[in-house]
Amino acid sequence: MGYFREATGIKGPSGFGSGATAEQITQGIDASRLTVIITGGSSGIGAETARVLALRGAHVIIGARNLEAANNVKQSILQGIPSARIDIIQIDVSSLRSVRTFADKFLAMDLPLNVLINNAGIMYCPFQLSEDGVEMQFATNHLGHFLLTNLLLEKMKTTAARTGIEGRIVNLSSVAHIGPYREGIKFDKLNDKKAYDDKSAYGQSKLANILHSNELARRLKAEGANVTANSVHPGLVRTNLGKHSPVFMAVLKTVTCVLWKNIPQGAATSCYVAVHPSLKGVSGKYFADSNEEKPSDMARDAALAAKLWDFSEQLVNSK
Repeated sequence: MGYFREATGIKGPSGFGSGATAEQITQGIDASRLTVIITGGSSGIGAETARVLALRGAHVIIGARNLEAANNVKQSILQGIPSARIDIIQIDVSSLRSVRTFADKFLAMDLPLNVLINNAGIMYCPFQLSEDGVEMQFATNHLGHFLLTNLLLEKMKTTAARTGIEGRIVNLSSVAHIGPYREGIKFDKLNDKKAYDDKSAYGQSKLANILHSNELARRLKAEGANVTANSVHPGLVRTNLGKHSPVFMAVLKTVTCVLWKNIPQGAATSCYVAVHPSLKGVSGKYFADSNEEKPSDMARDAALAAKLWDFSEQLVNSK
């Protein structure tokens, strides 16, 4: 049903379809009591998500590696929304040191934190290791966000307890989670250049995003925290994310031309899961086209999710 809905734009149970934009999704929503962090907010769907949530009144903290690009986005938002509340903090999510610095800076601002959108990512890049010695797609798409979430989780819990407003964590995954390595996560050969395949490595990192959300949701529910965690597939969106594989992306766009979205449509599902009132209490789910969908069997493997959590925790604690 998911691909049919994406191709046709037909509305799903939520009342929205693939053609809906982030502005349409959030129409009538008052986000003025919310403080939102979004990583990768200096371009693409991250920038549009930041703009639309600011339009709805949220105080938006853009986490971005490129401060000049982030400031350009901020100025653009302010031109259209003079009352927008936008702050920028530098972060390179591939660097655990940078993630820790970001968290320290944000916490020093003594702001509440209601929504964390782990949006930043890279795709199909040639093999390389992060400064921490971790395969770059896994480091950027999963591990940095895993650490960031853990560093900010207590702030989210206390904000939710103090204000009574449910906290929400949104991990941007992808339908590409269905195409990881055969074993899903290469725990023993994560950094093996000989075993590296750029497409499978991307699928691995996107699978990790869903597994992270699911295990986090389980833990939050077990402790009774008023915070949810969900993952989203934004759709096939016309951004520069596929710059490392131009030929493959050109073929993909030709074969799947009816499925591609523009950026306002691509930001819709992130905004839906982040702020829509209909999702109150919904946690550990996967969404596409602003509707709940069923991810792969591997993405729903609770034992794999728990193993990934322990593996990720050991990695960040060793760096």
